[in-house]
Amino acid sequence: MDKSKRPFIKSKRSFRRRLPPIQSGDRIDYRNMSLISRFISEQGKILSRRVNRLTLKQQRLITSAIKQARILSLLPFLNNEKQFERTESTTRTANFRTKNK
Repeated sequence: MDKSKRPFIKSKRSFRRRLPPIQSGDRIDYRNMSLISRFISEQGKILSRRVNRLTLKQQRLITSAIKQARILSLLPFLNNEKQFERTESTTRTANFRTKNK
């Protein structure tokens, strides 16, 4: 049978439907830190809509809530823990080199 004339066969793999990350009772608000923190990466970045599995309206509300929480100092703009660890390790090695000379 030619490829163009072959009937379309739907795969019979079952899939588990994922639950939406935000339930209908959850309020998207800058004060709801437990909800907001689920949509921020370890570095402090806002995760994309595709990763969050949110609707467009929900993503807009989450983004504005995160930005408002950052402005009110409830959330940090960046999570710089790794950067501080790097600077400490470089100063230690610099001091070690000067002591040996």
